[in-house]
Amino acid sequence: MGRVLFIGAAGILVLSLALGGCVAAVTDSLGGIGGGTPDSGASAPGAASAGEPAVPAQWEGWDDAAAATCPSLSWSVLAAIGRVESDSGRSSAPGVATGANPAGAQGPMQFEPGTFAAYATVGPGGADPASPYDPVDAVFSAATMLCANGGGSAAGLGQALWAYNHSSVYVDTVLVLAQALLADPGLGSTPASALAFAASTLGIPYLWGGTGVGGYDCSGLVQAAYRSAGVTLPRVAQDQFNAGPAVAPGTAIPGDLIFFGNSPVDVEHVGIYVGAGEMIDAPHTGVDIREEPANLPDLVGATRPAP
Repeated sequence: MGRVLFIGAAGILVLSLALGGCVAAVTDSLGGIGGGTPDSGASAPGAASAGEPAVPAQWEGWDDAAAATCPSLSWSVLAAIGRVESDSGRSSAPGVATGANPAGAQGPMQFEPGTFAAYATVGPGGADPASPYDPVDAVFSAATMLCANGGGSAAGLGQALWAYNHSSVYVDTVLVLAQALLADPGLGSTPASALAFAASTLGIPYLWGGTGVGGYDCSGLVQAAYRSAGVTLPRVAQDQFNAGPAVAPGTAIPGDLIFFGNSPVDVEHVGIYVGAGEMIDAPHTGVDIREEPANLPDLVGATRPAP
């Protein structure tokens, strides 16, 4: 849980020497990844985030208005929670529109009744008294809860998300999706699902040849992440690069695949771009899956898997 939105880099730059099948070498051919840097925030929203949006425009408006009630809280954090909890209200699972899920949680932001009662906030145009099933009230109540637990500061955001759901995987997933949405508010559902899967593997060991049982290698992680989003990719990094379609230099958006190696015909490593100059990758033997800077010196190119 050591990563914090707004700060970005969680890992350390990988050395050029690595063991196993996902390695890095030494030349720069692209001159940058996306439009953002670890400190600047965002690349341009990508029209190529194809398919259904990860977060509907109406929800983005509610998220933005609710975040404004808590200094320094990003709308993208609320958007990521809504995406994880109920696909921004689009899920037909028990407890989203009516009733409760097996754990007793209610509404699109999945509050337990006692928790909602403690933080219930009537949003503009929401139900009055506040209802966990009303999406406006749910989003504003989530902002109230996050703010009360320290979510209004970069240092306190992780603990606020932990208070929301006591799971390190949950915290990592929300932080990664929030970072991606901040970089690309038009993020599509397909890359969002792949990024959520990748976030859930943070801290799992690198395993040469691994595809999930005991760990992953770089291309095994990418293949599994996109498989979870309904996209079939080849198994190894070179074949994944060849599958394309290619992304123009400097235009990568969250969910794009970033490749490294000696040349376009000698690709040795791949990661999934998160935004703000960061990627999630399975680096090499002895190092767990992590988020780290994507501007390594042996950048070969980027591709955008089709939904």
